[in-house]
Amino acid sequence: MANWRYEGLDRGGGSNSGTVIAPDRGTAMRMVLSRGLTPLRLESDDLAADAPTRRAEAAAAPESKAPMPAWLRFGATDRPTMKKADLANLIRELATAVEAGLPLMQALRTVRRQASGKSQPVILDALIEKVEAGQPLHEAMRAYGPPFDDMTIGMARAADASGRMPEVLHQLADLLDRAVELRRELVGATIYPMIVAGLILASVVLLVTVILPQLMAPIASQPGMVLPLPTRILLGFAAFMKTWWLLVILAGAGATIGWRRWIAQPANRLRFDGLLLRVPVLGTLLRDVAVARFTRTLGTLVSAGLPILQSLRITRDVLGNAVLTNAVDEVQEKVTTGQALAEPLERCGFFPPLLIQIVNIGERSGRLESMLLHAASAFDRQVNTSIKIFTKALPPVLLVFMAVIAGFVLAGILLPLLQMQEALGG
Repeated sequence: MANWRYEGLDRGGGSNSGTVIAPDRGTAMRMVLSRGLTPLRLESDDLAADAPTRRAEAAAAPESKAPMPAWLRFGATDRPTMKKADLANLIRELATAVEAGLPLMQALRTVRRQASGKSQPVILDALIEKVEAGQPLHEAMRAYGPPFDDMTIGMARAADASGRMPEVLHQLADLLDRAVELRRELVGATIYPMIVAGLILASVVLLVTVILPQLMAPIASQPGMVLPLPTRILLGFAAFMKTWWLLVILAGAGATIGWRRWIAQPANRLRFDGLLLRVPVLGTLLRDVAVARFTRTLGTLVSAGLPILQSLRITRDVLGNAVLTNAVDEVQEKVTTGQALAEPLERCGFFPPLLIQIVNIGERSGRLESMLLHAASAFDRQVNTSIKIFTKALPPVLLVFMAVIAGFVLAGILLPLLQMQEALGG
């Protein structure tokens, strides 16, 4: 038997802490839940009390025990990470193992045995080492760092605190899968127009810098011939690129570095993200994507048992836009003072009326989490519609832009020819 210290919330939302005496973590969790509390933290005063369980799990899978990575023992920072799609698969496999009845320690070792790639075994070894030492899963994730972001750590904490680990981990995997799917949809919607625009631009550059100077050289050498302004601009551009091409490359690299440093400043990022939201079509798409992420993430966190304030703190990090992040921070401040969630959401002006109404009804009926998850499906459909509109609108805009450039180049080529024809005809 060991003493287990707990921190939790009562039914009124007040904090509560104390100790219970139990032989293992699962029994201690059930005792805390039986007191009508939602546990937020549960630690043993005697880590040795859980040693028999850990030894039994180790005996069940001795071959999966791997030595502690050297980079973790010596505190190095170059820790391997993984893509979000791989993280979603790992979380789902872990949820399935726990759902099958395996203790967390044995579930981690089971997933470790079938881990693939270079980074996944290292990450799992680090988690196993921390959990075996008595840390909860969410603290092991926080100690490791990327790829475990605030949302993943918060959901893992909710899984541990609520006693519904399989269900919450499945929800987390669904959330990560949706984020990956949305990113793929956005990339797929823009890759074809960007390829077309890149090919047209490369053709124009080749024509202006290589073909046009050779074509215009005999015409420009004619006595009394004054080339039209478009032609002189194009020839000047070709001469500049031929002489200073290295400087152009260096300037481009410097501009890229400068842009990254500029956009890294919070004030500059806020201005740029605000500008993006005002761009026609693109701003609507970005806002719809952010609202869908906000709704699904908040609904998932609240349904997992996290308090609304903690859920808002985690949700702000998945929006991807500084303006909307600041808006959620303001909403969080208002909720801290005791206001309902719907009112500050409406006042910030960035969230659609449908979401405001759903939140209002959900708070009044006590079914906020279920209504948010239902609304998330509707907003996902709205995102798909916005992506289709963006996909249809982007190619014509790019074609008009490329047509203007091509027309200017064509004018630079044809005007001297017409001018020479008139001179010869005269």
